[in-house]
Amino acid sequence: MLNPKEIAKMIDHSLLHPTMTDEILKRECEVAKKYDVASVCIKPYAVKMAADLLKGSGVLVGTVIGFPHGSSTVKVKAFETEEAIKDGAVEIDMVVNIGKVLSEDWDYVDREIETIAAITKKHNAVLKIIFENDYLTEDKFKIKLCEICNKHKVDFVKTSTGYGFVKGEDGKYSYKGATEHDLKLMRKYADPQIQVKAAGGVRTLEDTLKVRELGVTRIGATATIAIVEAAGGTKVTDSETPTGY
Repeated sequence: MLNPKEIAKMIDHSLLHPTMTDEILKRECEVAKKYDVASVCIKPYAVKMAADLLKGSGVLVGTVIGFPHGSSTVKVKAFETEEAIKDGAVEIDMVVNIGKVLSEDWDYVDREIETIAAITKKHNAVLKIIFENDYLTEDKFKIKLCEICNKHKVDFVKTSTGYGFVKGEDGKYSYKGATEHDLKLMRKYADPQIQVKAAGGVRTLEDTLKVRELGVTRIGATATIAIVEAAGGTKVTDSETPTGY
């Protein structure tokens, strides 16, 4: 069993919900600091604020690029990445162009990942490539993405944004997020030095330990308090406990 600190350092505290106000983002940065998680993954406009709030804390600042649908041009994604790093982000989670993946336009996908990887390497920032697996209906797409990520030596392959909802026959939207099948597949086809991040549906300590057994080293989570406290971590007072997302 991992100790609470080891569990906390698996967590990217996810602060990406579109309704999160500045007040909520500031409060959640304090939660991240209190629980000493690996990072916050915060909305791009708030990177500078998070960097100021978390300076010297040991909690890293990350953000998302092309979020959540991955449809921005390569040039725009490159600009977003440069801006985020300039504002203080040291971890970058980029959504691939999902339509291009499904079109099997691998030259485009290769160029996109190569471009962003070059920027993050130049600035010594960590790059996580988000596949958005719920949209990738066949394993061949995920395997090919792993191969391209291997080629460009990215730092992480990541399952999902948490916002990749698929419309069912009943008209309702749902998503699976990080499934056991996909995590095993990504761990198998990504090079050993590339880490796997599970995002979407990891809400409990049990979930966290389960994905860790599958080779996951980082999770994206909104249920940070519940996960760390279940592992025996420091509790906050009722007045400090934030509302969840």
